[in-house]
Amino acid sequence: MAPVSGASGPIDLAELVAAAREGDRGAFDEIVRRTYVDTYTLAVRLTASEEDAQDVVQEAYLRAWKGIRRFRGEAQFSTWMYRITSNAAATQHGKRRRHRTVGLDEVADPVETEVALHPEMATENHELLARLAAALDELPPRLRSLVVLKDIYGLSHEAIAEELGISVTAAKVRLHRGRKRMRDLLYEEAERHADAV
Repeated sequence: MAPVSGASGPIDLAELVAAAREGDRGAFDEIVRRTYVDTYTLAVRLTASEEDAQDVVQEAYLRAWKGIRRFRGEAQFSTWMYRITSNAAATQHGKRRRHRTVGLDEVADPVETEVALHPEMATENHELLARLAAALDELPPRLRSLVVLKDIYGLSHEAIAEELGISVTAAKVRLHRGRKRMRDLLYEEAERHADAV
């Protein structure tokens, strides 16, 4: 494995990427170690499933290793990995749609300590999160990626466009469509709930 530090200190990511582009597997292993948490976190957000996220991360790093020689450094490595991870998540989403076994409602929600002090608020919060997660799951992968990157990660339209390899205009249009589709889905679900009561 390649050393992770040189005479002057730790090797920076750009140097590791340069070494990996030359075929240094040890350098790539170190890149994986340094970027895994961010890549996995994004994969979980995009798939809403830890099991699927693990598959997505594995596929993303496999694609990255196979394509590292084509990485020219015009964008940051993290941006390139976001793009690869988003594409791998879209592929995984398509497979999951054909063989659905796990729903978003089975993913544990984060615990809000303030809300937990008020059981009625906790119940409402849990129900809202479940509805939002279900609506997000219904979005096509390319719209879902936009909503996750903008509304969960808080990225700018420009950053999203760069990470997904699309124009800023396309990012704005897709985000608008994704948000509108989520609103429609939430409205439809609310109407069904009201009719059932």
